[in-house]
Amino acid sequence: MLFKIVERKWWYFLVSGIVIVPGLVFLLLGGLRPGIEFRGGTLLDVTFREAPTAEQVHDVMAGLGHEEAIVQRAEGGRLLIRTEQLTPEEEVNAERALEQKFGQDIERSSQTVSPSFSGELVANAFRAVVTASALIVLLIAFAFRQFGWAAFRYGIAAIVAVLHDAFLVLGIFAILGYFLNVEVDSLFVTAILTIIGFSVHDTIVVFDRIRENLKLSAGEALNPIINFSVMQTMVRSLITSFTTLLPLLALYAFGGYSIRNFALALLLGITAGTYSSIFNAAQVVSLWQELEDRWRGRGRGPRPATA
Repeated sequence: MLFKIVERKWWYFLVSGIVIVPGLVFLLLGGLRPGIEFRGGTLLDVTFREAPTAEQVHDVMAGLGHEEAIVQRAEGGRLLIRTEQLTPEEEVNAERALEQKFGQDIERSSQTVSPSFSGELVANAFRAVVTASALIVLLIAFAFRQFGWAAFRYGIAAIVAVLHDAFLVLGIFAILGYFLNVEVDSLFVTAILTIIGFSVHDTIVVFDRIRENLKLSAGEALNPIINFSVMQTMVRSLITSFTTLLPLLALYAFGGYSIRNFALALLLGITAGTYSSIFNAAQVVSLWQELEDRWRGRGRGPRPATA
């Protein structure tokens, strides 16, 4: 039985919009909450025998002149304190003030990042994403070069699917940052690049099957070929994604506080990537063909991409 997947493309686009648009709104409101690697400053990782509340620790830091300090609770008795860049002497003073306030020995480790290094890291992350996207378009266009200039529509459709996945993850983390003070760090950039690679990998499998079926069914309309190709690859895509999500769930549950956001980003991105590969990428190609046919005055019905 062949389901009409392409014919319901607007429903799939609507579902994507419902999920992505709220995140985009929060991105515009405040954007992502950058971690210490991106904004510079000092991160104090303090372990207490019996951890006080975040508000109590913030009051101590405010008494030292650091009203900007952000305090988050981690697992066990750990608290993470983010402030402007501190000198070694200021770090020691903060440790002594916490010990005097709460009357117990504490363990402290620190990480300091200069603002210049954080700016360079942001620029490099942006360059990495743009470069990866451009290479993806060229690679897919080369693979579909027998279709002439129409090959670029497959590369651009793959980038649309990648942007769908990336913006979904960025939007959700913007919402989490707005309400829960969840920050993004260098591991988050790693997760975004991994999501891009996974999404494109899954999309290329679908596009490659479309290319093979176009060769075998030359002269047929594009939409039925896309339907058949998506059905041929759907089970494979779902099984691959499910087996990838299982270890990520374990990593999120048991991997510790430091990599929990990394695992969450991958969970969201791979789920979105599976959806976009099946229900968005090929549908963009179909929509492009339909609009092009109408523009050329060839009627409402799509024509084969090989024409």
